[in-house]
Amino acid sequence: MFSQGRAVLLTALFSLAYVIPAAADAVDAVDPWEGLNRKIFAFNDYGDRYLLRPVASGYHYITPDPIETGISNVFSNSYLVVTLMNDLFQLKFLELGRDGARFTINTTVGLLGFFDVASKIGLEHRREDFGQTLAYYGMPSGPYIVLPFLGSSTVRDGFSLIPDAQLAPVISSIDHIPTRNQVFAANLVSKRADVLAVEQLLTGDRYSFIRDAYLQRREWLINDGAVEDNFGDEDFDDFGEEIDF
Repeated sequence: MFSQGRAVLLTALFSLAYVIPAAADAVDAVDPWEGLNRKIFAFNDYGDRYLLRPVASGYHYITPDPIETGISNVFSNSYLVVTLMNDLFQLKFLELGRDGARFTINTTVGLLGFFDVASKIGLEHRREDFGQTLAYYGMPSGPYIVLPFLGSSTVRDGFSLIPDAQLAPVISSIDHIPTRNQVFAANLVSKRADVLAVEQLLTGDRYSFIRDAYLQRREWLINDGAVEDNFGDEDFDDFGEEIDF
């Protein structure tokens, strides 16, 4: 009996000896610049802790929930222009029609998107960006990177920020620089306020959690939801739905 127990224990230890290096190799492959990324993550986290989070918390405290939701909806609706263009780039004509109908309904009946009328008739929010378009045409994601101020990305997604920014009407159409900066800041605060409620999900190593959640979320978006959940934790799904990386 003792020999059988010892054999099981030895088998488990040998299995771990193979599994742990394999997991480490997988992380190294996706995040080869982890040392630098962690430094930038710490810089961003410091700015969030002492600037962005307090501002977002104050905004959330003083703004009635219907108004806060409406403002978030306006920014989300404006981003649909980016989604529509990338639908076209990816030849997703069915999605282009549905997203176009959603944008038209919410912009008109929904008062520039303040009221999400389209979701109530089955036209749910979708997101497409240039990073997804590049993935559609076979460009690999490249290593995971953390961008100063902007946070999680990959080499491919970081590059895609430039054309997407040019397509975003709320930002790119404003010529007056101070006003443009104010709108950008308002959008940033609104997005940060949206995720205040899910911060309790950030347990353990915050860096690893956010990296894995971001990469899973991107894979889910690129594959239009056809992704196997490798984490086995519903919290990741909730986290990804709340945070629009």
